[in-house]
Amino acid sequence: MKKLTAFLAPVLASTLILPLWSAGVNAADGNLDDLAVLEQNADVAMDELSEEQQFQIWASTFNNSLERKTGKIELLNGGATLHVPENFYYLSPADANRVLEEAWGNPPGAETLGMLFPADYSPLDANAWGVTLEYEEDGYVSDEDAGDINYSDLLQQMKEDTAASNPQRIAAGYPRIELLGWAAEPYYNQNTHKMYWAQEIRFGEGSDASNTLNYNIRMLGRKGVLVVNFIAGMEQLPEIESNLDSVLSIAEFDEGSRYADFDPDIDTVAAYGLGALVTGKVLAKTGILAALLIGLKKFWIIGLVAIGGVFSRVFKGKKKDQV
Repeated sequence: MKKLTAFLAPVLASTLILPLWSAGVNAADGNLDDLAVLEQNADVAMDELSEEQQFQIWASTFNNSLERKTGKIELLNGGATLHVPENFYYLSPADANRVLEEAWGNPPGAETLGMLFPADYSPLDANAWGVTLEYEEDGYVSDEDAGDINYSDLLQQMKEDTAASNPQRIAAGYPRIELLGWAAEPYYNQNTHKMYWAQEIRFGEGSDASNTLNYNIRMLGRKGVLVVNFIAGMEQLPEIESNLDSVLSIAEFDEGSRYADFDPDIDTVAAYGLGALVTGKVLAKTGILAALLIGLKKFWIIGLVAIGGVFSRVFKGKKKDQV
């Protein structure tokens, strides 16, 4: 008979049927009923526990394993720095990948610089939102075309590219994806050299469909672009917009790596402009799945913690066996 211990997270994650959130329980709560007893009793048989109890143990173990950091954190070998205040916390690239893949069900392979979360949220909370950090060192991106971009044309191109990814997604066992439109239209701040836009994306079809929000910001630097992506539910758009400045104040390029430090005599100029940052063509080299799926939120299904929409209170999805 299989025995349950706090170290069986991969097994527990693959046997969930109902999400704890659908029962109205906070998965990050360390004081769940009987949780301490269950974790300490290594002789409890798995088949004697409910799916909710199994999830409680997995969630507690997962949350406790994350190393939350605040204060000064160097990125890019000194090219950029985070100053994380007490009302946020930072997760390393390794922990960020665990959140994205194990907890939120994104495909493996994302190369992040880590993630930021509000201190009030655990990544497993139903109303949690997070911020992925990445860097594309393709050279100095000129903003000379900022006033010439037709964002309606760009949106149509992005919709077509997204639709074209569906055969590959479905073959890989993931639900259909549809770019519905702008949740916030793109705009470029000429003074801060930051590009902003937000997308509303639908995952799945029919009763399984749910929408998610990807709020994107690109911070231009001397040698590349810092990619800041807010991952949340559509209903959280006002909350995200109210936190934009707070999050952006956390990250900054260091002196010598800032946009204003560009030296045309020695620095490389990127082969694309601002428009390509929005369409995602800059990410094409990482593969279409990686480019389109990095910003998906969590949702639990039978047999797999899989990609899906964000926080309908009862999460639904297609079954897929996990080897």
